[in-house]
Amino acid sequence: MRPEPGQVLHFSEDPTITRFRPHVAATAQQPEAYVWAVDAARAPDYWFPRQCPRAMAWVGPGTSGEDRARILGPGGGERVHAIEYGWLAAMSTVRLYAYRLPAAQFRPFERHAHVAVEPVEPLGPPEPVGDLLALHAAAGIQLRVLPRLGDFWDAVVASTLEFSGIRLRNARA
Repeated sequence: MRPEPGQVLHFSEDPTITRFRPHVAATAQQPEAYVWAVDAARAPDYWFPRQCPRAMAWVGPGTSGEDRARILGPGGGERVHAIEYGWLAAMSTVRLYAYRLPAAQFRPFERHAHVAVEPVEPLGPPEPVGDLLALHAAAGIQLRVLPRLGDFWDAVVASTLEFSGIRLRNARA
């Protein structure tokens, strides 16, 4: 599930949204109110239940062969996502939806998202994302299930891989 040209996506477990209004999230690190969305490259970051902590890493231009082998492993492809065992059932059963939004109303935010400062209406009804495990498999993304994310996350951030961690505050201590 990725956006088409001229679109960005917003993922939600709520299939009833008809208009996205800028807001300051409870976890926001900036004071401005935004509508948040992602492009095709970052869409896989959101193929998870909303509150699921996830650690993600992928090969970038500065990735060393040693780090690629150490973190991704043999035959590991270009990207790995890790979750904790406690989230596997939710990964298998969550009903996640994607809203297609007009990219022209958004601007890039740092390197990971797109934001709008005015209300945005979806281009159509929300689309069920479907089987998240199958989506990862079809995209060639490793999905690891670990007892805890901490050690993996520490290894990733100390590596030359590019990475993102979302909802890590929800991970086991």
